[in-house]
Amino acid sequence: MRHDELIPPGTVWLVGAGPGDPDLLTRKAERLIAAADIVFHDALVGAGVLDLVPEAAELVSVGKRSGRHSKDQGGINDLLLAAARAGKRVVRLKGGDPSIFGRSAEEIEHLARAGIVVRICPGITTASAAAASAGSSLTLRGLARGLTLVTAHVRGDDPLALDWAALADPGGTVGVYMGRAAAGEIARSLIAAGRDAETPVLVAVDVSLSTERLIRGKLSALAFLVATVSDDAPTLLLIGEAVATPPSAVGGERRKVTHSMDPEQPRFA
Repeated sequence: MRHDELIPPGTVWLVGAGPGDPDLLTRKAERLIAAADIVFHDALVGAGVLDLVPEAAELVSVGKRSGRHSKDQGGINDLLLAAARAGKRVVRLKGGDPSIFGRSAEEIEHLARAGIVVRICPGITTASAAAASAGSSLTLRGLARGLTLVTAHVRGDDPLALDWAALADPGGTVGVYMGRAAAGEIARSLIAAGRDAETPVLVAVDVSLSTERLIRGKLSALAFLVATVSDDAPTLLLIGEAVATPPSAVGGERRKVTHSMDPEQPRFA
């Protein structure tokens, strides 16, 4: 398929870049990247994914990370609109899946109001990739019948207002994006709402990359588990019985190191 057929000039594609490893891109995502005239990317898009952008294409960072914003959302919306109006084939690369905490709706609404065609190419979200790396499941028959994904990112000094009673349900797995800084509050709130302090947790850092770290422990020790994670390290928290399963003996190109910070659990390498 020719590039103009895949991305007609003046069209915007929101493309899921996955957790970072370019091998976890969908085939469609790779084709869209190759067809782009201009690529706007988040800070968390993996370097290996960005290496796939054609040399002739313009590469624009619009990332937000640890409170440091290169562009606010309104500015990003305007950049996408300007590129589309200039007749460019536009790809907006978003870490993970564009529809999961990717603010896709705001970009789609802004572009649609101007008559710009916008399409979405889904990607592998970090929770799925983290569970795969850990040899665990996000759901588990008889123990974890549901999965809830939330974000701990809040504006300024706003409180972390989550439905703690619902998240404390022992029959579900909770995935917390951007949860490193709020780990202590999350643990305290869940336990106060009735979640067992012994509930297994998995702290996943730099998921799918060569620097990946997987740290296992209990909910009561969650703040301690993230103590060694740097402010800039992309961190996901998985909480629930499904993540208690020890890592399976799954081979891979990359050596993954799984730490257990709980003295009652073994260490795996």
